[in-house]
Amino acid sequence: MLEYIKHNWWSILIIFNYLVAASAVITVILKNLNPTKTLSYIVVLVFFPFLGLIVYYLFGQEYRKNKIFSKKGIVNKNVIKTVNKELELSQNQFNKIENYLDEKVKLVKLLHSNENELLTLNNDIEIIINGNDKFEKLLADINQAKDHIHLEYYIIKDDTIGTKLLNLLCEKAKAGITVRLSYDDVGSKISKQMKQKLTNAGVYHHPFMPVLFSALTGKMNYRNHRKIAVIDGNIGYVGGINVGDEYINDNGTGYWRDTHLRIFGDAVKSLQIHFLSTWKFVSNEIITHYKPFFPEIKALQTKIALQIAGSGPDTDWANIMELAITAIITAKQYVYITTPYFVPNDEMIAAIQIAAKSGVDVRLIIPEKSDSWVVKHASNSFLEALLKANVKVYKYHKGFVHAKTIVIDDIFAMVGTSNMDYRSFNINFEINSLIYNVDKSKVLKSHFLEDLKQSNPVDYQTHLNRSKFEKLKESYCRLWSPLI
Repeated sequence: MLEYIKHNWWSILIIFNYLVAASAVITVILKNLNPTKTLSYIVVLVFFPFLGLIVYYLFGQEYRKNKIFSKKGIVNKNVIKTVNKELELSQNQFNKIENYLDEKVKLVKLLHSNENELLTLNNDIEIIINGNDKFEKLLADINQAKDHIHLEYYIIKDDTIGTKLLNLLCEKAKAGITVRLSYDDVGSKISKQMKQKLTNAGVYHHPFMPVLFSALTGKMNYRNHRKIAVIDGNIGYVGGINVGDEYINDNGTGYWRDTHLRIFGDAVKSLQIHFLSTWKFVSNEIITHYKPFFPEIKALQTKIALQIAGSGPDTDWANIMELAITAIITAKQYVYITTPYFVPNDEMIAAIQIAAKSGVDVRLIIPEKSDSWVVKHASNSFLEALLKANVKVYKYHKGFVHAKTIVIDDIFAMVGTSNMDYRSFNINFEINSLIYNVDKSKVLKSHFLEDLKQSNPVDYQTHLNRSKFEKLKESYCRLWSPLI
């Protein structure tokens, strides 16, 4: 037997490949995908042994339908039901907001239909546009914590600012404050010594989906790309700023432009639910006393309408992508988009083109210098289709723009962790805040217009005349868009 295998190992591998490929072909056919996609997968599986299986594994999986995560039982359903009942608007309140939002009320209904996420009115927000301000405010809020501190980040490093934050968490834990910290195992870099220090101080900390070789798996796993902070259940943070020195603009590493929100009010309860869902997954902690996490928040003078949108392999729908597309195609005056990674799918390209061709002022800011060679060239491959549809594209040159924002018609804005790329829409765990407010939308609009002053417009004719070699690099990088 061993001799037979030794002399026929290649034939055995080929037979095994085609047995697995045949199963994959049947699976693809039964999924009733787009016919072009179906035929493409079949051709690859049949004519490219082994490589075809790898391509199918990386590109062809239905992440949501075959999800390995489930919200069921993660957070006590009675707790969520109670919180939602407290937050639910009266019919009179909703009628008023419906008249105020006009077509943007479709976004409210869409997110509620997808994830039962409620619109909240009793909120105030601060818009933060750099890491210096974010860390100053966050550290001050943590220092004032009275009951609990909940942090969930894609990137936490124990560099200068990270060590300062982690040391403060240790101090608060020693003082009797409950501290829970969740960090992505691929994105974060925390030393064994610091983890031991956290443990000794009483900080509860867990990695999200730990891996053995993070450098090899970072682009092929489900990663938790969220940035959430909740202090005492009434102050929350969400946006693009992770915990690392590169996010601070006075450390000599270059200018970093980002956008983050500090939220006070009822919307923090939604952030809390998302945090607790992740926490149960990473820690298996059984929490029986939820009341301190959802304190009563008095009526605020400021009334900013907010919804929190989470998206990832644990949701039945691509919530953030659907919201962005709906917001763009219902725009009447303008759509201003900022994203550090622009590798969109066909649906997003079509929505942007439709808006621009219908007379809406559509503008897009992306970095001139990306932190990824592949992303830079992949992004450039999509620009011709946009420029042809009268979309105005700009490349930010002051430093690296990492903000993830959409501002529309002086009435709606989206700020969060989601890039405009395949991974954010389909694979990673993301969280965005939806703002339905004139004043705050105008503030974000003003930041966008300021960023335009630090950006170079992309000329359509010049872009068309780029070299064939440049186009070849772009097309090659675009092939890998689902993985970048």
